[in-house]
Amino acid sequence: MTSFAPEPAHVTELRRQLSRWVADRMPREKRREWDKAHTWDRALFKELAEMGLIGLTIPEEYGGQGEDIYAAAAVIEELCQGGPSMAGPFIHAAFYGGLNISENGSKEQKEALLPKLARGEMFLCYGLSEPNVGGDLPSVETRVTRDGDEIVINGAKRWCTGADWSDYIYCLCRSGGPEDRHGNLTFVLVPTDAPGVSMQPLEHANLRYTDSMDVFLDDVRLPASAIVGGPEKWNKGWEALAGRALDVEKIEITAVAYGIARAALEEAWTYAQERTQFGKPISRHQAIAHKLVTARTKLAACRHMLYHAAWLASEHMPCSVETAMAKLYVADTGVEIGLACQQVIGAYGLSDAYDIERNVRDLLGMPIVGGSSDIQKNNLARMLRL
Repeated sequence: MTSFAPEPAHVTELRRQLSRWVADRMPREKRREWDKAHTWDRALFKELAEMGLIGLTIPEEYGGQGEDIYAAAAVIEELCQGGPSMAGPFIHAAFYGGLNISENGSKEQKEALLPKLARGEMFLCYGLSEPNVGGDLPSVETRVTRDGDEIVINGAKRWCTGADWSDYIYCLCRSGGPEDRHGNLTFVLVPTDAPGVSMQPLEHANLRYTDSMDVFLDDVRLPASAIVGGPEKWNKGWEALAGRALDVEKIEITAVAYGIARAALEEAWTYAQERTQFGKPISRHQAIAHKLVTARTKLAACRHMLYHAAWLASEHMPCSVETAMAKLYVADTGVEIGLACQQVIGAYGLSDAYDIERNVRDLLGMPIVGGSSDIQKNNLARMLRL
């Protein structure tokens, strides 16, 4: 499908290669196995890493390809044609790790972590939400204190997806009193094997490439160099959270929503042309045709919103409004597309015989994860000065 401007030739070629790779290496039976086991294939991810794709968020001097957010979004979209099992780990390495450390890390952190992230040898997970904290992140209760040249962390984090196999938790902590909600926040890189770190899994219905985890931090003692950006970034966590990295984070999860919605529509589109009822393919029944072309129209609008925002981010142009709009629209519309496609496939759409059952589960979570639709509306109202 064409867009408002010709897609860069290197992205088109990237899509072609990934489309063949996903079709060959991620067949439906494997996708079903990974979803049921809440896991992903490490050997297969190594193949993906060897293509150099993780480096699309990492500067060349640290072993990356140079930042290309547009291309990275296209990678997520294409990987999602095979479900979240490769897109998820890609995001942990390229975005949670590569982008955040590139944007906010100290020179020492960049030198130590970015080459490993670019090679797919290291993963980060987020430690943002807590049992009492969801969308209101400035109210986090996990505390970090200074003790000479060390820091000590106490608290609990929730929905730390992939914490059981990630190397570090990108952890938001309160580093001062609650009276300065935005000024007393600090990000810390917490090694998942550090003394005092423990975790337990949380069952969840969507994006089952892994477990999500409750993480408990009990007197976790780390060097002050574990502060993201170095000790000089103490109490500067809000700047990192609300900066450019947040805009790109919205693009990343929007690319997941769009990719899964596209996969749902492609499956329903093919099914409707192959399934015969009342003497003709069901795609030739007006009720089915209308569902499909309406879904196709909505998907086209989603694509424009996603890649316009991705282009702005790639060009380092202001895009906070556009990324929030894209996350809001694509997440909500993706649910509509998924449910319509499930209706086209009918009873089979409720079984694991087709991908649509998993895709609908994944899409239902999109208005919630990565900044809920209601939070995006609140942020948009503020940014647009309502």
